Amino acid sequence: MNYNECLKYLTDLGQELHGRKFSLETISGILSELGSPQEQYGTAIVAGTNGKGSTCAMLASILQHAGHSTGLFTSPHLMRVNERIRVNGREISDEEFAVAFSEVAAVVERMVGAKKLAKPPSFFEFLAATAFLYFAQAKTNFVVLEVGMGGRLDATNVVDPRLALITNIDFDHMEFLGSTLAAIAREKAGIVKPHRPVISGVEDGEAAAVIRHRAEEVGADLFELKTLAAPSKLRADQGRYTFDLGLGQDRFAGLTCPLLGKFQVKNSTAAVAAAWRLRAGGLEIPRRSIPQGLRAAIWPGRLEPILHKPLVILDGGHNSGAARELAVFLKEELPGRRLRVVYASMRDKAIREICQSVFPLAEEVYLTQPDHPRAATPEQILAALDFPPSRFHINDQPTVALELACRASSPEDVVLVFGSLFLVGAIKMAQRDGKLKL
Repeated sequence: MNYNECLKYLTDLGQELHGRKFSLETISGILSELGSPQEQYGTAIVAGTNGKGSTCAMLASILQHAGHSTGLFTSPHLMRVNERIRVNGREISDEEFAVAFSEVAAVVERMVGAKKLAKPPSFFEFLAATAFLYFAQAKTNFVVLEVGMGGRLDATNVVDPRLALITNIDFDHMEFLGSTLAAIAREKAGIVKPHRPVISGVEDGEAAAVIRHRAEEVGADLFELKTLAAPSKLRADQGRYTFDLGLGQDRFAGLTCPLLGKFQVKNSTAAVAAAWRLRAGGLEIPRRSIPQGLRAAIWPGRLEPILHKPLVILDGGHNSGAARELAVFLKEELPGRRLRVVYASMRDKAIREICQSVFPLAEEVYLTQPDHPRAATPEQILAALDFPPSRFHINDQPTVALELACRASSPEDVVLVFGSLFLVGAIKMAQRDGKLKL
């Protein structure tokens, strides 16, 4: 298959959550037929409700600066599927994707024909298998894996990682993971493997206890950031933070968080702690590569400025925890500036809780809808709210909604585009293609 044929194959499987399997049997069988490529390199696996993508990008950047050929597997993508599979910061090319994907598809069809598989794998399983195979073909020696959903039965959780990391636990995907933080924590804790170190940034007491129990159960060394890590001397420069960090008896001075927002200090701390522990476990990571790699990390779509007058910020925060952190950022870093919000959401998100954190800070709200089958209509968003915004506008086209918000803004105002990664992706694609007129 060529690249476009591979994309059509993926599309025919349905959208990403459709047919999602909570079992490792299918992905394990496929990888076994492929020669177990996931065993050819070291891995770190990262789970969590928020911050896991940012943390993965930071850790991968540190490892790359340490001289390792570093793979990074993340989800979802903003503009094109290639973003999910990177080596040393470079997206997999269309040709490389087609080669690896076609090899996976051939194995799958052979297994289905021999009745080793009852049906083809899901969208996410196909991409995970493609990534595992490509990283072996690219001769990476270390791979950072972002869990897609949960952890215990996620397709990424087929590795025996050098380290597991759990960023935090909040409410999201409750129809799949459970309705309490303890239940969600049990799913995330599934990435903790026997006698392997685990870094935990979990703050909720009940959820932290679940992680602690799992670590004790399998004999994993647990490092809880709330007691291990001591950030100090926080200094902000236009929303980006520099800080010192104590880890046990070790100390790192002048670390620079590459992403906007005070909450990213937590993710930076988690990434540095992971590199620190991997270094202690024998992985070659020169000390200087930790601050260098952290500072150089890039992660689009998270408090990403794309225009400065007015200030237009894109943020893919799509659950209540992310919305709370976003509200804190707006209050602390942009006080006194008039705010307009462009918002869209998927139907299965906690729309009411998300909006009640951010909407009260906005002078006007522009409700829109990305082209996605799970997207809520603006009318469905309004119906989910206890009280509608005092001033709101509806436009089904995300780019038009943003353009209208910018036209209503002065150069000193702020326009925030948030609520869905699909919304952020639509804006970034329009900007890339020259179709966004700000």
